Amino acid sequence: MNKQTTEEPVQYLTFRLEDEIFAVNVNHVHEVLDWTSITVVPRSPEYMRGVINVRGSVVPVADLRLKFSMTETRKTIHTRIIVMELSIEQEPTILGIMADAVKEVIELSPEQIENPPKVGSRWRTEYIHGIGKRDDKFIILLDMERIFSSAESPLIEENHAAE
Repeated sequence: MNKQTTEEPVQYLTFRLEDEIFAVNVNHVHEVLDWTSITVVPRSPEYMRGVINVRGSVVPVADLRLKFSMTETRKTIHTRIIVMELSIEQEPTILGIMADAVKEVIELSPEQIENPPKVGSRWRTEYIHGIGKRDDKFIILLDMERIFSSAESPLIEENHAAE
């Protein structure tokens, strides 16, 4: 990848879903909450678990594991809700996303980020900002606005031969 070396490093909040480490740009993150009770909203997509009250505001909560065709997130002592502000369909939107665990805030410079592979990847590349490399580990940098603006598109490549 040919990136300019004059670009500034960017901070990312890392979190875990199953055994994978993902990250989102900290500029989108408002806060990280402990698990709280979620009110179910009838007829919402399966990955939308419901809404929570954040200081008097109603915030929808998405289960990223369901959005990514994994099993449903289960409450543990490490489960968190990451409250983010995203621009979805050109509208500022506050959204909570569930994570198995929130890890840390890291800083990645442009030379530590590669384009996602075009083939052989479990994840749809149009939803990935890049693949970060840190301490011999790979971190999937998500484009949250694109993921949620295409609500009907699954993140995982699927075999549609049965359809």
